[in-house]
Amino acid sequence: MTTPASSPSPSSSASATPPPGIPDPAAPPAVAGDRITQDRPVPLLRVCHFELVKVVSQWRTRLLLLACWIAPGLFVAAVSQQSTLPTDTLFGRWMLATGWAGPLVVLGFAGIWALPLLTSVVAGDVFAAEDRLGTWRHLLVAVRSPRRIFAAKALASLVVILLLVVGLAGSSTVGGLVAVGHRPLIGLDGHLLAPGDAAGRVLLAWLCVLAPTLALAATGLLGSVALGRSPMGLLLPALVALAMQLAQMLPLPVGVRLALPGYAFISWNGLFTGPAQVGPLLIGVVVGLVWATAATALAYALFLRRDFTNPTDGVPGRRAVTVGVLPLAALLAVMVVTVRTATGATGSGIDQEKVQRSVATAFAHLYRVQTGQLNRPDVTEAQLKATAACDKGGSTADPEGSGNDWRCVVSWHLPGVEAAGTALYQLDVTTDGRFVADGDGPKEVNGYFLVRTPTGDAPNPLWQFDGNVELLPATPKG
Repeated sequence: MTTPASSPSPSSSASATPPPGIPDPAAPPAVAGDRITQDRPVPLLRVCHFELVKVVSQWRTRLLLLACWIAPGLFVAAVSQQSTLPTDTLFGRWMLATGWAGPLVVLGFAGIWALPLLTSVVAGDVFAAEDRLGTWRHLLVAVRSPRRIFAAKALASLVVILLLVVGLAGSSTVGGLVAVGHRPLIGLDGHLLAPGDAAGRVLLAWLCVLAPTLALAATGLLGSVALGRSPMGLLLPALVALAMQLAQMLPLPVGVRLALPGYAFISWNGLFTGPAQVGPLLIGVVVGLVWATAATALAYALFLRRDFTNPTDGVPGRRAVTVGVLPLAALLAVMVVTVRTATGATGSGIDQEKVQRSVATAFAHLYRVQTGQLNRPDVTEAQLKATAACDKGGSTADPEGSGNDWRCVVSWHLPGVEAAGTALYQLDVTTDGRFVADGDGPKEVNGYFLVRTPTGDAPNPLWQFDGNVELLPATPKG
């Protein structure tokens, strides 16, 4: 006798049925008239809004937004009212003279410390948070598209980072203008920038540092995906920024220096010379954008390969090295070769001729500023015919490269005066081409930090001034 087939038990039937809200892959699609309906991924705009709300709802993000939109303005306004200024910071010595110096001081600080830390907190944790909380399966069921999840998280991080940068720039600008006013700014070659021109260059400088900021943010996304719940993903952008800062302090060839993804944090200085030194800045911006694109693409490829059904798949291992570190190291090598070939730059980029030209140009412009302070007859740079004779370490060292042992003798001529004027300067030239010229006499020219004007004592522009040496050759070599 044939035994009838047993019917499935209720328990087995229940286990084969998917939970409510999740489509059954084995079930045929529902038919409505002539159209077949099926579950589709959630629209990207809705996912972006959801991820943005998640990021902004965190207390640390709100605290960072509040700090970036308030603290820089208060800092600039407070410092601008003090008699002691941060003269060791670029444009710090001019914070009493114009409100446009404040946002540049904040920009110098942000490129070293603030922006790397901000990108670490925002982008370095956006994927790792899901690993720590174990919420990937819920998010995938709700959105039904790993691609849209990645795009939404990346865009949400980008929006928050842009809000933080806008807050830093806007708050520091408002604080400077309210405290000091809309006044001309003295550039890095000593020439006077009209208030409108200064405003445009300050805005452009902040826009240019978005490229290295995006590079760090993309590095944070890659670390967050590759390292999973490990805290190293959160620290990766800050560590990369620290490594780049240490590299900039080393006597590296200029081709290597320009190929680092964070060089635009420094090269915005070239906007404040006349003519503007845009070559290093453009290279820094392009390198930063290329790095950001490559790191984001690597993070995207790694994210799509994740097995979210395996709890151990998010544990960092060899894949983090092969997919993350090695491709970026190869990209850096390619960028070094490309920059060296395109620019023909060799060595440090700092030589005697460049230093002498930069010092003489800055001195001529600042001499006219001092002439205006003292109500003397105006002279032009062509009439002054300022020149500089510089050496490095006396006769024992080649006049090339960075160091604090540069010494310059500046000479100039006044109309109707046969004897040439001379002034001494001690120079501290950094590896990125920035220098500080410290006056060493005579006293009536640059030996004292104040000059006596008809309206009272005023800072002497020739006593100590900043300058910038362009690292690239005048004309690219073939």
